[in-house]
Amino acid sequence: MFLLRSLSRSLPRTVSRSVSRPLRTPLLKPAFFQPAFASRPAYAAFSTTRPRWESAGQVDVELAAKFQDELALETESGEVDKLPESLKYFLENGPFEVKDTPGEEEVVLTRKFGDEKIRVSFSIADLQNLGAENEYDNALPDELEEVEPQSRAINERGAKAENIKAVPEDRVAPSDREDDLGLEEETPEPAYPVHLNVTVEKPGNGCMYAECLVEDGVVQILELQYFEKADIANAQTADKQWARSSVYAGPPFGNLDEDLQILLERYLEERGIDATLASFVPDYIDFKEQREYVRWLGNLKKFVEV
Repeated sequence: MFLLRSLSRSLPRTVSRSVSRPLRTPLLKPAFFQPAFASRPAYAAFSTTRPRWESAGQVDVELAAKFQDELALETESGEVDKLPESLKYFLENGPFEVKDTPGEEEVVLTRKFGDEKIRVSFSIADLQNLGAENEYDNALPDELEEVEPQSRAINERGAKAENIKAVPEDRVAPSDREDDLGLEEETPEPAYPVHLNVTVEKPGNGCMYAECLVEDGVVQILELQYFEKADIANAQTADKQWARSSVYAGPPFGNLDEDLQILLERYLEERGIDATLASFVPDYIDFKEQREYVRWLGNLKKFVEV
């Protein structure tokens, strides 16, 4: 309706102007007589100035308050930055020094062993990747976990010959199950695997690099390499990473002679890559991940509030 009304109002003025003025035939002029501005296309004028009402988002205050709630929840114990006693004991009584830069995922442990330099690095990304894998596993269809209602244990009361189904030996009648007798034990929290990058450097003689996996208090060697320069083994730049990728990686560790595998494992154990370190690393990852999460919440809260 508004458009029709506007057209009806503008049409008489347009017609009257065209009738009142005599028609004129424009004279054609050569192109070189045309003024410079005549060839320029006309553009609509748009303002790039942001209106005052857009200077702050409408969700900012609510979002900042939510960040504050999360921070209060995560820091209510007041011990986010307090190192647990087990970790503190390891660092105070062990041979390693820790380098933990706030805001970074990697943690580096260093020590001296004779004239050798030992470097061990691990990352909290292993814990985050594990969480993503668990979410994928939990997303499996519920139908895979359903049990046929007609199937019964062979010693269950009421079982008939036509509906007896072969089941594992631990499938017993409800009256024989331990959980009904109050004998169920607490399930320990499952451990998660952590990758370790270990380098043993000798002055003027290159370094040995070992990629290891830590799980359930055990260190397992996955890969073993030799590098002429330690900075290639601990590549931090793109060119050094490319140089590292071109070095012969050696055979899979499990394909080596068993006696050689045992000696290499003992070689690393003498340098502190042992069960004690395997117990320390997952606990430190838990501590660091919580501290980094609180720091992440605080930084975003400050960003939203500004």
